Amino acid sequence: MLSTITKPDIRISAVIFLLLRALVPTALSQNALQIPDTLSGTKIDLDLRTDSFSFYPGFYTQTMGVNSAILGPTLFLNKGDLVKFSVKNSLPDTTTLHWHGLHVSSSDDGGPHTIIAPGTTWSPEFRILNRAATYWYHPHLHHKTDKHVSKGISGLLIVRDQFEAKLPLPRSYGSDDFPMVIQTKDFDTNKEILIHSNNDDVVMVNATIEPFLKVGAQVIRCRVLNGSSQRTFNLGLTDNHVMYLIASDGGLLNKPESVTRLMLSPGERAEILIDFSEDKGKKIALLSYASELANGIYGASNPGMGPGMNLTGYKPNVLNGTDFNVLEFKIGAPTANPITQIPNNLINNTRIPESQSDITRNLLLSPRTMGMNQLNGGFLINNQKFSPTRIDYRIPINNTEIWSIRNMSGIAHPFHIHDVQFFILDRNGMSPSSAELGLKDVVLIRPQETVRFITKFEDFADTTVPYMFHCHMLTHEDDGMMEQFIVFDTSQTLSFRKVNANRRPITYPNPVYDSKIFLNSENNTTVKEINLYSVTGEKLTEVGIFSKNTEFVIEIPLGLNGWYFLEVVTESTSSYERVLINN
Repeated sequence: MLSTITKPDIRISAVIFLLLRALVPTALSQNALQIPDTLSGTKIDLDLRTDSFSFYPGFYTQTMGVNSAILGPTLFLNKGDLVKFSVKNSLPDTTTLHWHGLHVSSSDDGGPHTIIAPGTTWSPEFRILNRAATYWYHPHLHHKTDKHVSKGISGLLIVRDQFEAKLPLPRSYGSDDFPMVIQTKDFDTNKEILIHSNNDDVVMVNATIEPFLKVGAQVIRCRVLNGSSQRTFNLGLTDNHVMYLIASDGGLLNKPESVTRLMLSPGERAEILIDFSEDKGKKIALLSYASELANGIYGASNPGMGPGMNLTGYKPNVLNGTDFNVLEFKIGAPTANPITQIPNNLINNTRIPESQSDITRNLLLSPRTMGMNQLNGGFLINNQKFSPTRIDYRIPINNTEIWSIRNMSGIAHPFHIHDVQFFILDRNGMSPSSAELGLKDVVLIRPQETVRFITKFEDFADTTVPYMFHCHMLTHEDDGMMEQFIVFDTSQTLSFRKVNANRRPITYPNPVYDSKIFLNSENNTTVKEINLYSVTGEKLTEVGIFSKNTEFVIEIPLGLNGWYFLEVVTESTSSYERVLINN
């Protein structure tokens, strides 16, 4: 259980501990892995608070946590349940709480627009629609996400459903089914956590430094979250002991995938099975094989594509490009009724056919400034920095879409989208690996790589509160590498019909990007007037009366964005054309 520890005086043992740690930075694991408490049911109370926590003997670090000094309880939810949350903000800061990976309405999503002021309580209520998987929750206030997460506010959220329940999998929490929130942090000389630091050289799991975990000689399940601000881990066991990946961000795979390495970027989750049946009495370590990471990934020897690309504070950092311990397993006697076999099959995922896509959106990730120092200059999406008042995409509900994301920067970015899970289609035209065939909500996009995924926007529409998409390196996100979209309901739009369609005037382009629509009056049709209507039927403006056989330029008032209907009135007919305006 994670809890506040009563503060003793600093003793000589603490000094000795710190000296030994300085002399032996790769000391053997010596602290039992802490296991977060749990909450379940349909009414869940969460209190975001400040506190202190002892990472090092004799030192007490100022932290933030949920119902405890650091991190938060693991939430167990059942698919189909209607759950009411009470989220009290006892912090001195305004904050939010985002349910990362959950498919909920934008007003319940906990993004930057849904703030919780100090001393107030947010009470979202929503039905759990996601399939069984490991999700998580964390703050999402613009400019403050990294601070609040680094200080300690993070927790796992485990959804269970009828399909997962029928599988022969470990699911005894803390006994054969283990939560693992892996993070790296930087501490000053007083052991206070430093924010926005690239010298994150302290590894911890569940807020435990140098952890060990006693497990049985049997099959165990690890629910792994990369909760770091920036670092990508390349996880593997000593002696290339096999791991079996059974679930990615959004749910179970079709079958277990045998792997010896598992790369997880910030925000990504994975569920793995490890068969320790023949390993009683052994100690087996989980490492991050950072020496195998390609340049251009935060955690490799060089954070940029080439050695000349520098990131302030990145060197020297003993973790970069070096294999290091994450956790040590100490394998003892099996538990009662152990799982001893890896299942052959899990569930049947139905991937969305590419042919069903309604639109392909092309996104660009780029540095604000080019050159060898670009890693220190911030990053953009579609050549824009985040604006909370700008809606970047307006997506019709039930649209199936392909998003094609090109990374033109010198560093890899973990791209995350709210609201939906997606299937990766390809990387630079090549099919994804078998480990990436499941549902995802975060994908690491390497330098000079294009990743395409397909998803469907369904169930929730709201033209007021947007969803977000962003880089999940929290320093990049806080610095503006984020955009937003709304999903709107087309069922309440005008039902327009084209009268005498063969003689209908032609308007272009559609979508409209520069506040102008061109109208071509063809077939000797005389245009008498043009009107613009909102999707609810409100008449917004009269454009004017024009002569026949002429191309006209129609000025769109500034500030209009989204779907509208353009009414074209001729001498004998009136027709409507739906146009998408992206001012």
